[in-house]
Order: sequence, then C-alpha cells, then structure tokens
Amino acid sequence: MRRKLPEPIRMEPERKQLSGVLGPIDGEGRFEGYASLFGVPDLGGDIIEPGAFSQTLAKRGAAGVRLLWQHDPGEPLGVWLSFREDEYGLRARGCLSLDARRARDVHALIGSGAVDGLSIGFRTERARREANGLRRISRLDLWEVSVVTFPMAPGARVLAAPPVDTRAATPLAEAIRRAAAQLLHP
Repeated sequence: MRRKLPEPIRMEPERKQLSGVLGPIDGEGRFEGYASLFGVPDLGGDIIEPGAFSQTLAKRGAAGVRLLWQHDPGEPLGVWLSFREDEYGLRARGCLSLDARRARDVHALIGSGAVDGLSIGFRTERARREANGLRRISRLDLWEVSVVTFPMAPGARVLAAPPVDTRAATPLAEAIRRAAAQLLHP
C-alpha cells in the first residue's frame, strides 16, 4: 500500500505596512518635497533667491497655489497643504485627491519612484540678469506647483523621506530611519 504524501503548504507572502509618511507618499495621497531650490541655477538659467516666495505666499497662501500634473491647468491633482521657505528652498506639502483618476495614477507613479519631479509655474516680479547670462529672481508670483517627469530644477523633487537634522537625531532615531528606508526601498 502506497502512502499518500501531504499536500505542500502554500504560504502567501506577508506584507507589513508602517503608518505615517516614510516613503515618498502615504496611502492618503500626502507627500512633500522641494518645489524650488535657492541659489542653484535651473536648466533655463534661473536662480531663485531666498525670500522670493514670501510676498506671494503671504498673499495667496497654500490654498491659492494649484497642484497640477505637468503644468497642465486641465489636470489638477489635489491641493497644497503648506509651503515654507527654509535654508534650502521652497518646501511643499501636498495631498492628491484620490477620487480623481489622474491623481490615483500619479499616486502610483510617485509611490513606485517612476515620477518624483516638482516644478513651479510663476510670473517674475523682480529679477536681474548677471554678466554670465544667469537670471537671479528675487521676487515672483507663484501660481502653481506641478508634479512632473523632468523638473527644470533637477534637485526639485518629492522627498523619499523627510530629511533628518543629524545634529538633533539620536543614534537610535537615525538607525530606525535607515532601517525603515531599507524596508521601503530595498
């Protein structure tokens, strides 16, 4: 008599998710990044100076700046929650409206790392041309910030994780941040 072997055990892969924003975008569509960098020439030869956004943000606030796909006014994606100027540039926090098809597509693209550029749409209010041809913009009127494939300012990107101030971080906090980043982006 032949003995019947037991069926192999089929195991489904286990998936674990951490709450909060550790990757480039969370499940609710919230993300952050730098829409513009100070003192760095973009591909068009513009340099944005610190303080260039202060008047427009005081006038419009985050609610008055549109969140678009590829600078297309017919492709709104959601809303900007906040903007602030820091020592690096214009830091932006936004939320995609996941009830909209394009926003769901962009959510997937940001989440997979296929798209991570941010780009500003503005009208120049005060600028000066330098002898080397670069234009220094000291004041502008910000109309929109778009999620784009190729940003004019190559460093203007959705952040993979909020930067850690290493002067204030404890070794344990830094180890946890590195481990979480490795789990999310092996």
